[in-house]
Amino acid sequence: MLVAIGPGSAAVNVWGPGSVTHVGVALAFGCVILAAVYAVGHVSGAHLNPAVTVGFWVGRRFPTSDVLPYIVAQLAGATLAALGLRFVLGRAAAAAATVPMIDVAQACAVEVALTFILMFVIMAVATDARVASPVAGVAVGATVAADALAGGPLTGASMNPARSFGPALATGTWSSHWIYWVAPLAGATLAVWTYDYLRQGTSHDHRVRHRARAAPTPHAVLVHGQLGTQPDGRSAPQPQGERALPR
Repeated sequence: MLVAIGPGSAAVNVWGPGSVTHVGVALAFGCVILAAVYAVGHVSGAHLNPAVTVGFWVGRRFPTSDVLPYIVAQLAGATLAALGLRFVLGRAAAAAATVPMIDVAQACAVEVALTFILMFVIMAVATDARVASPVAGVAVGATVAADALAGGPLTGASMNPARSFGPALATGTWSSHWIYWVAPLAGATLAVWTYDYLRQGTSHDHRVRHRARAAPTPHAVLVHGQLGTQPDGRSAPQPQGERALPR
């Protein structure tokens, strides 16, 4: 799904010059990720991305025994989709490959940053019980689209070794391919460490409430419920104080 629609839209944009546009390609990526999360997130987690799989493993949220099978499956799916693009679009399929348009060091930094943003959002919506689960697909899809809008012209906004590997293998486009492995894995790992650090802190609820109508006040009374530290965001809330609010 990801490679056929995302990189596929980039290839179609070359096959029919300007028919999709850069904005259209970014939206295609975001929409297909949104669809995949809702379609198979409950079945496999809808990683679609070796960097995400490794990120969850680094954060001790994915079993070691499943890492290699997931990555093999991701690479296989991406390669099959890319071969399909080459069969349908011919030489235009080369546009599905990711090639840096800027200096190698700059491209690596861009891919680290883009993947960091993506994995940070995934950690929030997929591992923290305080985040409403129905928003996961929208949040991740929107993040991918935003990253693609910003970074697409610079590096292809891969954020995903499998997404880059499949088209590279199918079209023989290996220019600076190592970037699309090293940078996403580094960005995802940094994002996992960052979110796991942030989730250690005390959570605050800044909702407001009014006093009883019999004694109105000109301003709302802040209900500042301080909740106990919950490292994984999954354990039961531990209210502290009279007006603490549950997560």
